[in-house]
Amino acid sequence: MGDQMTGNEPHGSNRGPAAFRTLRSWLTHLAETDRLAVAKPGMSLRFEIAALAKRLDGEKATIFMEAAGYEGERHEIPVISGLVSRREWIGEAMGVGPDELLDRYRVAVERPLPWMEVDRDAAPVQQVVRREFDLRTDLPIPMHNEHDSGAYISAGLVIARNPATGIQNVSINRLQISSATRMGVLILPRHLHRFFDAAEKAGEPLHVAVAIGVDPLTLLASQAILPFDTDELEVAGALHGEPLRVVKCVTNQVRVPADAEIVIEGRLLPNVRESEGPFGEFPQYYGPAGNRPVVEVDAITHRTRPLFHTIVPAAMEHLLLGAIPREASIVALLQRSFPNVLDVHLSRGGVCRYHLYVKIRKRWEGEARNIIMGAFAAHADIKQVVVVDEDVDVHDPVAVEWAVATRFQAGTDLVVVPRAQGSKLDPSAQDGICDKMGLDATMPVEREAFRYTVVHVPGEDTVDLAAAISPEGLPPGILDE
Repeated sequence: MGDQMTGNEPHGSNRGPAAFRTLRSWLTHLAETDRLAVAKPGMSLRFEIAALAKRLDGEKATIFMEAAGYEGERHEIPVISGLVSRREWIGEAMGVGPDELLDRYRVAVERPLPWMEVDRDAAPVQQVVRREFDLRTDLPIPMHNEHDSGAYISAGLVIARNPATGIQNVSINRLQISSATRMGVLILPRHLHRFFDAAEKAGEPLHVAVAIGVDPLTLLASQAILPFDTDELEVAGALHGEPLRVVKCVTNQVRVPADAEIVIEGRLLPNVRESEGPFGEFPQYYGPAGNRPVVEVDAITHRTRPLFHTIVPAAMEHLLLGAIPREASIVALLQRSFPNVLDVHLSRGGVCRYHLYVKIRKRWEGEARNIIMGAFAAHADIKQVVVVDEDVDVHDPVAVEWAVATRFQAGTDLVVVPRAQGSKLDPSAQDGICDKMGLDATMPVEREAFRYTVVHVPGEDTVDLAAAISPEGLPPGILDE
């Protein structure tokens, strides 16, 4: 990768969060630890890049050199995917172990650090400014899934300013390449939607920027669950332990990460809707097509030799970026009312959004039901909650299933909430309206002796396998007839 992986970022043996303030420093670290696969040049943007990246999902990140475009041309801009496809990697980028990950993230959300603005000369992302371009050919934008409606930017941080206050919001939205200068965008009813609604009612466009190729902690911060008018880039600074460097866009007032690889500057057009979708989403189904808002692109800025980051939909990078901020927010909310909540986990089988496991130190009967209802209130996407005792590992689905099998009775321990607000991307829901279920898989506080005593073989956890197992194998003749 040569000088593409060099820059102003710190490098060395000190691997605290500030050591990975750029995408390149993180990629260098993955390469040094044999977690970066280099694909053969010429893999196609149409499905091949997504196929290999998904095959290596959770094992290695992948970099694709000279991707083959849709018309057969080779792109000079490498494509990368799978940067944070394991929970342990995200903790590593934060400088903590997996058990400390949620606490570290929660502290950053509660104590954001204002960003630091720098001049264009100090911003690698504005080394090249392009006002003439064709999105369809100038950037290596993949087509991921079989029935996607086209090429999509899937790892772009959409940054916009509140028209009333100027405070920014950051989100990751799917962006369909519709023409040389236009992108269709899916905007869910959250903060960006409120910004755009206000601008549109005033008959004005909403200026936006799409930052592609940021460091893993800024990527994670973009998914923070924050109050309205709170800037996720300040959470990124708190995760780094130092202010995030930002720079003003060349065509609008939006501030973007100065050390990003690529930024697309544009305007959400008022009263304009065009067809967008379908697109493969995190539940492993397609989000349907619809008439959606449109971004008119005004400029592209990038490093001299940029990298293009893509997230394969429904792969672990996609799921974990949504799961960890939600888990941190949920555990914080639950612990305010229930300090005996010890841990939470959004399960892989529940697409890291819909199924929540909660570990508690049970104090009295009925408490698990209250916690179940609190969890439903904590995030609308949650569809199923399982509450377990403190001896159950909520990160182990087999352990949670064992608790349900041996500590739950549907007639007494089941909570059903019909017709509640859920996820609009859940195909079993009706426009986001779904039924929710809670399972109290905890032991009774008052119980008979030995009824719930878990079997245990003395010494099973401490036996020295190397000393106990003969390296010579089976003695000769022992199995002779």
